[in-house]
Amino acid sequence: MARRGRVLDNWERLVRAAQQREQLRTAAAASGGGVATGLAGTTPSSFGGRAADIDRILHAADEIELEDANIARILCEQAYTMAQNMDPSSEGRGVLQFKTGLMSVIKSKLAKKGGAPINRQNDIEDLWRFYLNYKRRRRVDEMQREQQAWRESGTFSTNIGEMEIRAGQMKKVYVTLRALLDVLEFLVDDSTDNLSVQILDEVRRIKRSDAALKGELMPYNIVPLDAPSLTNVVGFFPEVRAAVAAIGDMSNLPRLPSNFQRPEMRNFDIFDLLQFVFGFQADNVRNQRENVVLTLANAQARLGLPAGAGQEQPKIEDRAVSDVFLKVLDNYIKWCKYLGIRIAWHSNQALTKSRRVVYISLYFLIWGEAANVRFLPECICYIFHNMSKEMEANLDSLEASRALSCSLADGSVSYLKTIITPIYNTIKAEADNNDGGKAAHSKWRNYDDFNEYFWSPTRVKKLGWPPKENSSFLLKPNKKGKRTGKTNFVEHRTFLHLYRSFHRLWIFLILMFQLLTIIGFHHGKINSDTFKVMLSAGPTFFVLNFVECCLDVLLTFGAYKTARGFAISRQVIRFIWFGVVTAFIFYLYWKVLDEKNNSRNDSTYYRIYLLVLGVYASIRFIFGTLVKIPALHKISEMSDRFSFFQFFKWIYEERYFVGRGLFEKPTEYFRYLSFWIVVLVCKFTFAYFLQIKPLVQPTTVIVQLKDLPYSWHDLVSGGNKHNALTVASLWAPIFAIYVMDLQIWYTLLSALVGGIMGARARLGEIRSIDMLHKRFESFPEAFSNNLVSQVTKSIFASRHVAQEHLDLSKQHASTFSPFWNEIVKSLREEDYISNRERDLLIMPSNCGTVKLVQWPLFLLTSKIMLANELAASFEETQQELWNQIKKDKYMAYAVQECYYSAEVILSSLVDAEGRLWVERIFREINQSVYDGSLFATVTLKKLQFVLTRLTALSGLLTRTESPQLARGASKAVYELYDAVTHDFLTTSLREQFDTWHTLAKARNEGRLFQRIFWPRDPEIKELVKRMYLLLTVKESAANIPKNLEARRRLQFFTNSLFMEMPKAKPVSEMLPFSVFTPYYSETVLFSTTELRDENEDGISTLFYLQKIFPDEWTNFLERIGRGDSTAEDIIDSPSDILELRFWASYRGQTLARTVRGMMYYRRALILQSYLEKRSLSGVEEGFSLADLINTQGFELNSEARAQADLKFTYVVSCQIYGQQKQKKAQEATDIALLMQRNEGLRVAFIHTEETQNEDGSLHKDFYSKLVKADIHGKDQEIFSIRLPGDPKLGEGKPENQNHAIVFTRGDAVQTIDMNQDNYLEEAMKMRNLLEEFKANHGLRPPTILGVREHVFTGSVSSLASFMSKQETSFVTLGQRVLAFLKVRMHYGHPDVFDRVFHITRGGISKASRVINISEDIYAGFNSTLRQGNITHHEYIQVGKGRDVGLNQIALFEGKVAGGNGEQVLSRDVYRIGQLFDFFRMLTFYFTTVGFYVCTMLTVLTVYIFLYGRVYLALSGLDSAISKSREAKILGNTAFDATLNAQFLVQIGVFTAVPMVMGFILELGLMKAVFSFVTMQLQLCSVFFTFSLGTRTHYFGRTILHGGAKYRATGRGFVVRHIKFADNYRLYSRSHFVKAFEVAILLTIYISYGYTKGGATSFILITISSWFMVFSWLFAPYLFNPSGFEWQKTVEDFDDWTSWLMYKGGAGVKGEFSWESWWEEEQAHIQTLRGRILETILSLRFIMFQYGIVYKLHVVGRHKSLAIYGFSWIVLIIIVFLFKAFTVSPKQTKRSSFPVFWRFFQGVLAIGLIVGLILLVAISTLSVPDLFASALGFISTGWMVLSLAIAWRKYVRMIGLWESVREIARMYDTGMGALIFVPIALFSWFPFVSTFQSRLLFNQAFSRGLEISLILAGNKANVDK
Repeated sequence: MARRGRVLDNWERLVRAAQQREQLRTAAAASGGGVATGLAGTTPSSFGGRAADIDRILHAADEIELEDANIARILCEQAYTMAQNMDPSSEGRGVLQFKTGLMSVIKSKLAKKGGAPINRQNDIEDLWRFYLNYKRRRRVDEMQREQQAWRESGTFSTNIGEMEIRAGQMKKVYVTLRALLDVLEFLVDDSTDNLSVQILDEVRRIKRSDAALKGELMPYNIVPLDAPSLTNVVGFFPEVRAAVAAIGDMSNLPRLPSNFQRPEMRNFDIFDLLQFVFGFQADNVRNQRENVVLTLANAQARLGLPAGAGQEQPKIEDRAVSDVFLKVLDNYIKWCKYLGIRIAWHSNQALTKSRRVVYISLYFLIWGEAANVRFLPECICYIFHNMSKEMEANLDSLEASRALSCSLADGSVSYLKTIITPIYNTIKAEADNNDGGKAAHSKWRNYDDFNEYFWSPTRVKKLGWPPKENSSFLLKPNKKGKRTGKTNFVEHRTFLHLYRSFHRLWIFLILMFQLLTIIGFHHGKINSDTFKVMLSAGPTFFVLNFVECCLDVLLTFGAYKTARGFAISRQVIRFIWFGVVTAFIFYLYWKVLDEKNNSRNDSTYYRIYLLVLGVYASIRFIFGTLVKIPALHKISEMSDRFSFFQFFKWIYEERYFVGRGLFEKPTEYFRYLSFWIVVLVCKFTFAYFLQIKPLVQPTTVIVQLKDLPYSWHDLVSGGNKHNALTVASLWAPIFAIYVMDLQIWYTLLSALVGGIMGARARLGEIRSIDMLHKRFESFPEAFSNNLVSQVTKSIFASRHVAQEHLDLSKQHASTFSPFWNEIVKSLREEDYISNRERDLLIMPSNCGTVKLVQWPLFLLTSKIMLANELAASFEETQQELWNQIKKDKYMAYAVQECYYSAEVILSSLVDAEGRLWVERIFREINQSVYDGSLFATVTLKKLQFVLTRLTALSGLLTRTESPQLARGASKAVYELYDAVTHDFLTTSLREQFDTWHTLAKARNEGRLFQRIFWPRDPEIKELVKRMYLLLTVKESAANIPKNLEARRRLQFFTNSLFMEMPKAKPVSEMLPFSVFTPYYSETVLFSTTELRDENEDGISTLFYLQKIFPDEWTNFLERIGRGDSTAEDIIDSPSDILELRFWASYRGQTLARTVRGMMYYRRALILQSYLEKRSLSGVEEGFSLADLINTQGFELNSEARAQADLKFTYVVSCQIYGQQKQKKAQEATDIALLMQRNEGLRVAFIHTEETQNEDGSLHKDFYSKLVKADIHGKDQEIFSIRLPGDPKLGEGKPENQNHAIVFTRGDAVQTIDMNQDNYLEEAMKMRNLLEEFKANHGLRPPTILGVREHVFTGSVSSLASFMSKQETSFVTLGQRVLAFLKVRMHYGHPDVFDRVFHITRGGISKASRVINISEDIYAGFNSTLRQGNITHHEYIQVGKGRDVGLNQIALFEGKVAGGNGEQVLSRDVYRIGQLFDFFRMLTFYFTTVGFYVCTMLTVLTVYIFLYGRVYLALSGLDSAISKSREAKILGNTAFDATLNAQFLVQIGVFTAVPMVMGFILELGLMKAVFSFVTMQLQLCSVFFTFSLGTRTHYFGRTILHGGAKYRATGRGFVVRHIKFADNYRLYSRSHFVKAFEVAILLTIYISYGYTKGGATSFILITISSWFMVFSWLFAPYLFNPSGFEWQKTVEDFDDWTSWLMYKGGAGVKGEFSWESWWEEEQAHIQTLRGRILETILSLRFIMFQYGIVYKLHVVGRHKSLAIYGFSWIVLIIIVFLFKAFTVSPKQTKRSSFPVFWRFFQGVLAIGLIVGLILLVAISTLSVPDLFASALGFISTGWMVLSLAIAWRKYVRMIGLWESVREIARMYDTGMGALIFVPIALFSWFPFVSTFQSRLLFNQAFSRGLEISLILAGNKANVDK
């Protein structure tokens, strides 16, 4: 017992210590804005809805802990009792820990009482007494009366700020009061004593009287609709009240039954009716009620204030409701029209406003609770159609009734259980059938298959309503193999999809190649004979079309049972048609050739052939022309009602619900037609003259050569007429480049066009800080014209007129200044500028008495000094002096401002005689300036004296007033008077002032300037401060701001002011929008540990950031007032550590950075709304211009905040936030902190609750929840919508987006990744961007607005710079051209979606497993196929982070390449490839999957060329041909052109062309050249060549075998060294193996091949291949930090050898064991098809041994096949010898056996060496023969190894798997050694490591890295 007691004591001490630490954390968090955490917030979620009650009580205990610990103890005991009652056995997750901790806290509180016994009655009395005192001290009754008075008065706009403050206080008090009352009510129970009666009466009174207060506490998202709130201004806007009235209009709707529960604090509305009829969830109803109210309110706001806005009940206009109705139900109406079914309602004319609202609400409710079914937009249409018909019947009745379709057995209704859950269960069953993405796509139905089921009226009719359980749609796959097949399309894994989807491109290229080749072989002459040969293109065309028809038939296998009859009949008819026509055309052309060969005059068949081709071509041309005319498309759509026309349209073109009407305006068609004509002309000119024509004569010669001798036993060329294989080896690489180089020409022309477009758009006009300075004068007007709404401009104009007439530039400046100053402040908050820079950048308000425009001081610095020097030395006239000053316009501004400011300041300082002197002196000077006699009035050489005195005076006046300073100021004014009067003025004027009686009298009496009026007016104080800075700041404006990022942002922002953009609407009329960020488990906020922890080099993240951003670190220290502190001082400071964490996180790719950036939208809207001065009843009046411009505290303005909330919502979908909270993960705490710091932030997450079934099994319920921070900083649940099951069925990210998208609001949604950033100045342009949805962008309104990205990670390292520049080029110039060519898709996350368009058409991404791995781009595909329009806009930008290390980049590119491989198989790419017109299809192909095809062809060209040359070399044909008399004509022109093109693509030159064009446009020519040269010096060509291999590997392997998956890159800072083994694992199969293969090919080619020109020619031809080998082998180590540091190299070697030798096994990961890694590397070969393909590919290696063996000196001239057979015997012997040397004998009883075996191995090794030496000495076997044999045997061994891996199942069966594994280990050991040796060699030289650091990082970090390495070495020495 004693031991148990000690344990309890220890536990209690531990709890107390934890409490103390928690209190410290709370205090620190409170001081830094953190989340205060205590007992509350720890309640387990397994308590369900009662968890909130317990949490409220515990929160009250936390609140009153310091006031009365005993009362806190009573509350904790009550919480414990409630927890015990809810879960007595503590089975729920976290319950036992919660109870234990709570009990310990209770005991600790009891200890404070000194162990006194507990008396429950005393507890009740104490609690009641505390309750009354608490209520009295907080003035609760008084505050309730005030609220009631406010409510009754209805004057909200005048005291809303005060109300909000008081209500906030009341909320906190009320939460505690309710907790106290709840506990009291529980404790008294049914007691009847006087105290209990008092308590119960109080409870009843509070419940009756706290309705208003309850409304304030009821959780809501944006608008409090369930209960009235006096403090939420949104609800009082007229448009919102009108929308609320619209959904509450039940006058013409059926009444609800009397037994339906009436809402407690509002009236019935349409949503209550729909909930009653269909059984929607309560929170879904609440969510969509707010959604519809905001949608209607914003639609009304765009039309203007609603009718009766000033009355109690405004009304929404019919037009607003109609606009929303048509947009929301547009897809449904089109679906009904497509299927030929009647719309649910009787007619549009019969629809009243209230019925439209009913259908809008019904659609949103259906969609809001549909969960994963939201990915099936036409399924939603089907559900809406049938439920609308049920609702239509209900609407015609007097009393509402339950819907039969949603009825359950117990009589209740549930839409989720009856409609959604069955569909979800089927989708889930199919998803489970995909084996985690490993199963073939054809084996299971994905989301598209389910959705396309509803594209058939027959299927929809068969499905019935509600969906029949036995229907094929709901049929789940079972073990017997019975399942519903694919719908319309099958994603078979094959490269044939490339031909099928883009067959028009391949047919065109093949036909052009055929025609150009024919022309080439006819010496460029086109005569009748040539023309007849060219007509052979006819049969080729039809054959290729017939091949496409065959592929249609073949690749549709798996969907025939479910395909529409039209689709099957189309394929059959086209198959038969092209089959017959192909045969017929072949016959005709054969006859034409017969006529030609027979030289007969009869040309009947020729004419018939021409007629047939001409008629066919004419029909195709007419159809092709007609589809370009929009009007004819409308006629075509009208004909769809007739099956006859439908059938023939299907024959011509596939017809689905999507993909119809993919045409553009004729002007846009001719635009991209012209673009492609130029590209094609260049391509085919190059192809003919440099590829085809140079090969014509060599081919002719080779074909004519007879009986060429072979150096090997010829197996394949016996029937090889005309040396066909030789010709093929020449033409194959040429054809590969011919197919690929269209990409090159597209890139070149797109770069040119993109550059011209950018120049026309005025990009790059302000490309330096100097340009910004020069053009600053024009910024206010440009800003006012574009970014300021007409409301704001009219307000500013009216205030200027009210003051006095001022010029327009002054008005523009006053409008511009508050916005500019907020931008400057944001730069300071982000630590990009210092305090001094901020002061210099701030622009005066320009609303004061100074008539001039007052510019920021950074433009005027040192100008007064320069002007003084100029004036002092000037000898000519006044006008010429002024002309000299005006040459620098800002010098003129500075002089004028200083002069006028001096007058105003001096006039305000003095009175009486002093003021008379000031007025007269300035009057005299003004008159002399007017008369041109300034030089006769003043002596400018003495101006310096005046400026000195003025500087001294202004310096004094900038300080706080004191008697001593007042005396000093008086003296300074007198000295100024003396300097002006006696030094500055000329003699005549000086005498007048000296003899001025009034002044002389005051001077003689000592009264002159004795009384000084210290500046108190804000305007005067500002003038004094500016004058002092004008006179003292001498630094050049060229250095302000110093920070490069600040410069870049200001340059881009000011440049964008001159770009074309829509005018800004008032905030109240702008389109509302949401920002949406998916988040999983990435870094939210860097922890202290993450900042401090050092890597093996002694480098911490904080150290890294300090070196990368030194100026920002200095600015940060200045901002927090710790200028002299070190990083360690900050980390150790509780008050500053939070700020440090945020500072570091804002420089990484963290969620905190993204949230800060996106919340700038809200800040910008608040500012814009504040300056528009909107109140609840219109525009505020009665304020001055100074009041208007004063934005101090604008973010606290209630109306402005409410207006921003009405227009902007930010939802972060933190998928596993609930799990993170349960685990108390750091991420959860940080997310909660972000919510507390950002009022408008909402977090959505998936919550899982485990419940126990009756049989004891656990059941999981899933909920989609939305939370925000409450008044205490805790999570407040707003909505909780139950899901039918686990939402993650496919790719996680799109389903994470899908579950949370129901919580977004507005007409638009911007998708933002959690590695993005935003800027306040860019956020100000958002309302301009949103107006693009209403602008004219072609035939259709935009559905996606593309936005420019700035990659902010470019400064981190050279690799980051490469990626940054490459990405910037793609997202700017590339997207600009794509939008110009009308094929832009959704490539980047800043894009802004038309929210309603997309949520009614499947969402903003697709989610099917694997096939939609690149989920984002499918949103673009879907939008395009559904007649959307995607534009691109570059006047606004969003920040974007990219991967910064080679491994991160490789993983990212692997993911993207794999995603493109899956796109090749997708139906979206197929349909776009089929349905786009030819030229749009070309652009689409070469900018999506075609880019990766061309990348792969770039690599394959090397293989094709080298294998062809090796074939010629090993067969001896090249030397045989060279010895012929025609050898002199065999030049290398074609090969030179081919390989040069390949090399330029390989090293990234053509990738760099758009990049360089972008540099020229935005940076200038010299900077562009410098940047490009710098990139080359940093080995960017090595990087691009390496990336080429990455893309090729993952793209090709994905199509062959699958395996595309999301690859987490980490997005962190790469400052650590990557181990050799890690790099080897990652790149072995993708790069190293392929590089060694190319190296072997090159070695064989140089050893046995013939090249005209010898070694020089060989080097020139193969340099690109050698460069690729070098890049693929060593790039991972060149770009590896500390890659050549000797100590690291030694450690890498040890790690690598340990990894190689470590045994694998179950549970051992590949990163620890070579064996496990080797097994993992084979996982992609799963199917029989994959094994066969691997076998075919592996057989290429057989050529090496076969060719080399006949080249050995020992063989001589023998060509017997037996020689090759003998080489296999030698290989087998080598394998046995390898086995003998690697086998380790097991321990036996005979301990001498292992010793004997080792002795035997040694003797054998010596014998082999001696034998080889003897063979070389006494036989014709040479040393080169040994090396050649090794090459052959290595290649054959790899082939055997690859075959064994492909068929490993059978290899295991015969017991050879262990041997195969050891051979594989030997290969990996050898490859690793060949790579490692050069690295080790270079590591010997210290300067190599230094050079590498400078190559990878900037100089500051490189120096820091070297120092830290030295320190790390010293630490190691100390440790030793």
